[in-house]
Amino acid sequence: MRAEKNGGKGAEKKEGSRFALTRSRAVLFIVLLGVTSLFGDMTYEGARSIAGPYLGLFGATAVVIGVVSGLGEFVGYAARLFSGYLSDRTRRYWAIAISGYAVNLFAVPLLALAGSWQIAALLLIAERTGRGVRSPVRDAMLSHAASRTGLGWGFGLHQALDQTGAVLGPLAIAAVLYFGNGYRRGFAVLLLPAAAALSMLLLARFEFPRPRDFDLSPPPLETAGFAPLFRIYLLAVAFIAAGYADFPLIAYRFASAKIMPVAFVPLLFALANGIDGAAGLLLGRLYDRIGIKAMILATALSALAAPLVFLGGFKAAALGMAFWGVGMGAQEGVMRAVIARLAPLDRRATAFGLFNAVFGLAWFVGSALLGLLYVYSVVAVAFLSLFLQASSLPVFFWLLRKER
Repeated sequence: MRAEKNGGKGAEKKEGSRFALTRSRAVLFIVLLGVTSLFGDMTYEGARSIAGPYLGLFGATAVVIGVVSGLGEFVGYAARLFSGYLSDRTRRYWAIAISGYAVNLFAVPLLALAGSWQIAALLLIAERTGRGVRSPVRDAMLSHAASRTGLGWGFGLHQALDQTGAVLGPLAIAAVLYFGNGYRRGFAVLLLPAAAALSMLLLARFEFPRPRDFDLSPPPLETAGFAPLFRIYLLAVAFIAAGYADFPLIAYRFASAKIMPVAFVPLLFALANGIDGAAGLLLGRLYDRIGIKAMILATALSALAAPLVFLGGFKAAALGMAFWGVGMGAQEGVMRAVIARLAPLDRRATAFGLFNAVFGLAWFVGSALLGLLYVYSVVAVAFLSLFLQASSLPVFFWLLRKER
C-alpha cells in the first residue's frame, strides 16, 4: 500500500514536472521554435539583403549571381524532400534539425572570411541547403505541439515570430552599412543572431526531447499513406505557387513604370512583410474555426494582387501589396496547417518535405514563365497570375466538402 501511495505521489510529481505535456507547455514549445526562427531569419534574411552586391565585389557577373541564387534554391528544396523522408525513417528528428540549423546559420558569418566569389557562392548554397534540411523536420515537430493549440493558430504564431526576424535582419544590416561599415562587418555581426538561434533550439531540445508526445490531432482525413486527397491538395499548392508573382518582378514593374519613387519600393515590401506576419496569425485562428474556408478567403485576396500591382497606379499597388502579404501569410501558416491535418502521423516530416519540394518547383517554373511573359505583355502577366491562383479554388471547395 505504501509503495502504491509513493508511486501515486511520484506520478503526480512527474505530471507536474517540465515533461507534463499541457497546452501551456505546447505554447512554450511553439514560442521557442518561433524565437529560434526569429533569430534565424535575422541571420539569413539579413545576409540575402546584401549577398548580390557582395558577390559583385569579387567580380561575379549578374549571370553568376542569378545562377548561384537559383542553384541554392533548387538544392535547398531538394534537401527538404530528402530530409523529410530520412527523418521519418530514422526518427532522429532533433539530430537532423540541429545539424540543418547549424549549417544554415553559421554559413552566414563565415561569408565575412570569403576571399573569392567562388567561396562565397559555396557558403550561400550551403546556407540554403541547411535551411532545406531543417525545414520539414521543424514543421513536423511544430505540428505535434500545434495540435494542442489549434493547428492554424500554432503555425500562425510561429509565422508571426519568424516574419519579425525577416524584417529585423535587413534593418540590422542597413544600420551596419549606414554607419560606414562594409559588407564583411555586416556578415560578422550576424554571428550574434545565429548563436542566439542555435541556443534557443538547444533549449527547446532539452526541454522537449519528444515533441511527438504532444500530438492530439484527429486522424487524417485519409490514413493509407499519401492518399489521393493529399496529392490533390498538392495540386492546389502548385497552382498557387506557380501563379504567385515574386517581389523582384513586382519591384521591377514599380520602378520601370515609375508608379512611385524608388525609395517607396522597399517600404511597400516592409509593409507586405508586416502584413504577412499578422495575416499568418489571424488566418491561422480563422482556420481553426472554419477550416479550409480560411484558405479560400486568403487565395481569393492574393489572386487580386497581380492585377492591382501590375496594372494599377500607386494606390492600387499599395493595396495589391497588402493582398500579396495576406497570401504569403496564408502560404507560410495555414497551408502548412492543412498538411499536418492531411498527413499520417508517421509520415509527417516526409509530407512537409513533399509539400516544400512541390511548392518550390512550381514557384520556380511560374516565376520564370511570368518573367518571360512580362517582356511581351504586362496585362498577360496579371491575367496568368490571377488565373493560376484562381485555379486552386475548385480544389479547395472540393476539400471543403470532404471536411464536412
